[in-house]
Amino acid sequence: MHILHVVGARPNFMKAAPVLRALAAHSGVRQTLVHTGQHYDSAMSDVFFQQLQMPVPDCNLGVGSGTHAQQTAAVLTAIEPVLLERKPDIVLVYGDINSTMAAALVCSKIGVRVAHVEAGLRSRDRSMPEEINRLVTDQLSDMLFTPSDDGNENLRAEGIEQDKVHLVGNVMIDTLVRLLPQAEQEFPAEIARPYALVTLHRPSNVDDLPWLQEMLSTLSQLSEQLNIIFPVHPRTRQRLGALGTSIAANGRLQLLDPLPYLSFLALQARADMVITDSGGIQEETSYLRVPCLTVRENTERPITVSLGTNQLVGRDIEKLKQAAGQILSNQPGAAVRCAGRRREHTDRGAVCGRHARDDGGRTVPRRGADNHRWRDCRTGHRPGHPPGARRRRRRHWWSPAPRSARGSAYRSSTPGASPGDATYTIAA
Repeated sequence: MHILHVVGARPNFMKAAPVLRALAAHSGVRQTLVHTGQHYDSAMSDVFFQQLQMPVPDCNLGVGSGTHAQQTAAVLTAIEPVLLERKPDIVLVYGDINSTMAAALVCSKIGVRVAHVEAGLRSRDRSMPEEINRLVTDQLSDMLFTPSDDGNENLRAEGIEQDKVHLVGNVMIDTLVRLLPQAEQEFPAEIARPYALVTLHRPSNVDDLPWLQEMLSTLSQLSEQLNIIFPVHPRTRQRLGALGTSIAANGRLQLLDPLPYLSFLALQARADMVITDSGGIQEETSYLRVPCLTVRENTERPITVSLGTNQLVGRDIEKLKQAAGQILSNQPGAAVRCAGRRREHTDRGAVCGRHARDDGGRTVPRRGADNHRWRDCRTGHRPGHPPGARRRRRRHWWSPAPRSARGSAYRSSTPGASPGDATYTIAA
């Protein structure tokens, strides 16, 4: 069988890496890796291939940047001859970027079977280009690999034939689990704790210059309480330049160049909080038990809110300040740190199976617990709970589905402050 993988941006790489690795163990499978070039510089692409130990792409389409229409059209035009020449039996597309949707559309036109990894996620906000990409890709796909139960439910509601849908778990977390020990060895010694990690890249945020300026002012204020580490996406750096804000060094608010995967993962794992508009980071922080404040009005990953450490604060700067203050003071409603452990658990109800709440509401170790299960404590259960109190267990939402529910491609998946006064540091 010839399987062709299409990737185009960093989140795709982290999802494709474990799938490529798993399929490589099958002697009857031949693989081709096509990089559309949607992320087109070394810091955003090449170094990820190296650190994820992915093979060099067999083909790079080099589509580069452009409007959504230009980028989509470039992928449509460039990938069709590749598919016609290489004649794959099935094409695997990942996530929700323009390359994902464009490749799926070409496959449907020329009669090549297509499978979507990370299918079924929905924000229900069609003003987001990614939401359109998800909807179109799922309607065109012959196989849909979902990361969580809500993905299956969304596809069922949209009338997708259920024999096409396979619950496989979150393959991006497979990459995190495999590389986290290596990443922890690369934690930069010059980063002092406590610190918050910040990422912003969505056009709806960074293209709104008054909002971006207010956000910088807020980050400057937060830097009086903890260090702010802000790896700046190229698009965001352009918008910061357009603001014309004077940038000087104060050592507390650090604007960095985009980071390689391992360096970013190391910072994310030890952060006291993360402020982001990224979808994947919501999932990673939930796995790492790091409090996450998402500056979006909605999320295609609602399970990170209901069972994880994610809190949607929208684009409301005051709400962001309040939520950050709760985290810093460990007030009710914030994510709280487990005694003796780096990782966090939310104070909104669900705690992981290794910990429970004592009578004071604190998170404490629970003996004999299975660390691969969640306990639902939203009914008020604590140690010494009244007889008959409802208790139930559930599988980690990021864990792969049982083997019987997985496609053969996944059998090797891993178990289980004023802008005018603000001063900033730009690292070389």
